Amino acid sequence: MPGVLALHCHAGIKSVGAERLVDPRLVDPRLVDPGLDTSALQQKLYGGRPFATWLASRGFAVLAHDTFSWGSRRFDLGTPPWRTAAVIEGRKALWREAGVVPSEADLYDAAAAAHEDTVAKAAGLLGTSFAGMVAHDDLAALHVLAGLPGVDARRLGTVGFSGGGGRSLMLAALSPLVRSFAVTCMMTTYRSLFPSYLDAHSWLLQTPGLPRLGEYPGLAARSMADNFLVQYGLADELFPQDGMRDADALLGAHDTSGRYTGSFWPGGHAFTTDMQEEAADFLLGSLSPAHRVFARQNGHL
Repeated sequence: MPGVLALHCHAGIKSVGAERLVDPRLVDPRLVDPGLDTSALQQKLYGGRPFATWLASRGFAVLAHDTFSWGSRRFDLGTPPWRTAAVIEGRKALWREAGVVPSEADLYDAAAAAHEDTVAKAAGLLGTSFAGMVAHDDLAALHVLAGLPGVDARRLGTVGFSGGGGRSLMLAALSPLVRSFAVTCMMTTYRSLFPSYLDAHSWLLQTPGLPRLGEYPGLAARSMADNFLVQYGLADELFPQDGMRDADALLGAHDTSGRYTGSFWPGGHAFTTDMQEEAADFLLGSLSPAHRVFARQNGHL
């Protein structure tokens, strides 16, 4: 079977990772905080669909994993660093004023949002980056997927929404194992992020030194994938439309062999079921044995 790595988004929620992509009925309840409703997150961002579970029903072997600092890879913040502790106390005061009783997941996610700056600092001191550590976990997951029984390691793809889309892009740029990939609501130019949109994003998008290797469209073009799909939300509140249009133009200019497909959607920052259908159909066609033969014959491999 073709294998696909389904990459969860950031969403400011780190108490869980891949569970947001999976049918809640298939998740061991001992692994998820009872105060977190993953179905509500799926409704808000994924059209109410457990994307990884649904993708498997389309004929893929799908692996959805917790990446660095999410879910099972999260930090123990029982005794938070002092800056993080100050943020938590401020948030608790706001909750009390509003009459809200936060769950354990709420408390953790508030702490983890502030703690991400500390993690990025630590990564820099240790000679890497926050996004680099995420890529480390994602590369490990890709190799696990490639080695699973019944998976054709010559037909591997990645797909992700938002922060997961950025991870999909980075994996394709880093590993020749990725033969096709889809990026949803995570493509723009660096210039378009300054100054108004920087605070809308996490350290997943802000890796020191990365611009020396080129824009995000240039990184996509560096991949060895046979083809790739980028989906843009025209009303995406996290990216300016001119940045998305410029990225699309750059990708078109880089693409000399017809590898790139771009599609523009009318909605905001969400991976709708219609977008999911397009991404699944794209990957299914790209990773089919017939397409692999065509790509080999045309010198793409």
